[in-house]
Amino acid sequence: MPKKHLIIGGVAGGASIAARLRRLDECADITMLERGRDVSFSNCALPYFLGGEIGSSGELKLISPETFWERYRVRALTRHEALRIDRDTRTVLVRDLQSGTETEMPYDTLFLSPGASPVMPAAIPGISLPHVFSVRNVEDVERIHAWLSGKGVRRVAVIGGGFIGLEVMENLRAAGHQVSVIDMAPQVMLPFDEDMAQLLHKEIVDHEVQLILGDGIFSIQEDAVTLSSGRQIPAEAVIMAIGVKPETGLAREAGLEIGATGAILVDERMRTSDPHIYAVGDAVEVRRFQTGKPSKLALAGPALRQARRAANDAYGILDALPGVVGSAVIRVFGLAAASTGMNERQCREEGLDYGVSFVIPFDRVGIMPGAAPMFFKLLYEKGTGLVLGAQAVGRGNVDKRIDVVSTALRFRAGIRDLKDLELCYAPAFGTARDVVNLAAMAACDQEDGLVRQVSFTQVRRLLEQGEYILDVRETWEFAAGHIIGAVNIPLGALRGRLGEIPRNKPVYVHCRTGQRSYNAARALTQLGFPEVCNVAGSFLALSWYEYYRDITDGREKILTGYNFC
Repeated sequence: MPKKHLIIGGVAGGASIAARLRRLDECADITMLERGRDVSFSNCALPYFLGGEIGSSGELKLISPETFWERYRVRALTRHEALRIDRDTRTVLVRDLQSGTETEMPYDTLFLSPGASPVMPAAIPGISLPHVFSVRNVEDVERIHAWLSGKGVRRVAVIGGGFIGLEVMENLRAAGHQVSVIDMAPQVMLPFDEDMAQLLHKEIVDHEVQLILGDGIFSIQEDAVTLSSGRQIPAEAVIMAIGVKPETGLAREAGLEIGATGAILVDERMRTSDPHIYAVGDAVEVRRFQTGKPSKLALAGPALRQARRAANDAYGILDALPGVVGSAVIRVFGLAAASTGMNERQCREEGLDYGVSFVIPFDRVGIMPGAAPMFFKLLYEKGTGLVLGAQAVGRGNVDKRIDVVSTALRFRAGIRDLKDLELCYAPAFGTARDVVNLAAMAACDQEDGLVRQVSFTQVRRLLEQGEYILDVRETWEFAAGHIIGAVNIPLGALRGRLGEIPRNKPVYVHCRTGQRSYNAARALTQLGFPEVCNVAGSFLALSWYEYYRDITDGREKILTGYNFC
């Protein structure tokens, strides 16, 4: 008898399971149930329909039930909801949402891919108003588009500064709407450290988006939202993007084990606590590759790998997943931001003794058209040099660089491995020493005791403490903008003016990006200055970092100008 496979949920996970099962077994009986209207669509591309980058909602749909049957002989039943799993009889009670009829469907193997649902807190007054939306499927963005165009909406409030929130923000701004982004966290994009997120803050406000951080939503009215602070923000439409929660109701009712994170517990082969049931995607608990600790990760890439793994295991093909590192990338107007592995907050939570390398090289040879600085942060374990994570923000191919580090993480490489990687080079694509190589070299210099460094984020504190800050840029650069209180001695004149530099206190050296100041720090250290520190990121990173806070906090400025080039 052919095996009978039943899949609950379509989109990325479920559809991938179905296709893989068919490739493994031409005779299997495969049925996929999808509660929504569309069996498979590009979930991650949904926001780009709102901005017109994707011309029609139909382009978001990847495959129809009819095509699924023609190509794979898979019955894809949309508008069908799984109500109950009977593990003893191996059946699922299914309701046809259009006709209302209920049917018992048998299975030999059951695959769960229910996904995660947007968080829509019922306690928020006004959350059920017709102009309040979430973004989960094609129907959602169609409703948003119809409301915005049909009502002539000008002002939109996006609640949440994560991936979905910022993608919706960018696309609504491209469509000509006045957009406010509101998040109770002190920064957008929590996978990034605060210093890197600040670069995104500047890009957001530069595109005339109202960015409100550290203030949550309290209530929603027909034409405004009220924040926890009492502040009111005008809005004729509200997009909720404060997070997602795994859809575990069906699994819980069936008595399947739930993990510590509240998601479905699975092993490295995607098996649940029932040997006849697998689970994949946003609803399952994953393990962090580096720590082995449970986590949740709502990303398409891991879901697709899990789907293949589950289908393989059903046919005895063993290739257990080692855990997730959490690689991701996002576009924020003219910037791209990517990250992988652990950030500083996570390193501290794990009690790791970690180091940070921060460099700002050009993303391609500097004389090439379009060359731009890339802000690159590499985290590593002190002593062992083991790579822990990386973040990159820039106008070039940040994803390429983070993919390199993600691969290094997967094979437990260290900074000395990264330093000597042979990466592609041509002037239009990169530099002979790629961004990744340079970051690793800077990390090795720290580990070898060749240089001490402080982050650009500490400059304000250093000024408040009255520390000596040495600017080794050229005089014309200093005149265009500098740290108030810094002393300017260009690198070329440094050795002839050593008498002007104090030997009885620390010297903090900076330039534009940290490269010239590194050379100055090495020279001063060898010339007998007892405590010299290079300011990683230097004036360029400091300009971006201070800019957003200067225009929002009303603090005393520490820069006479900015240099964003």
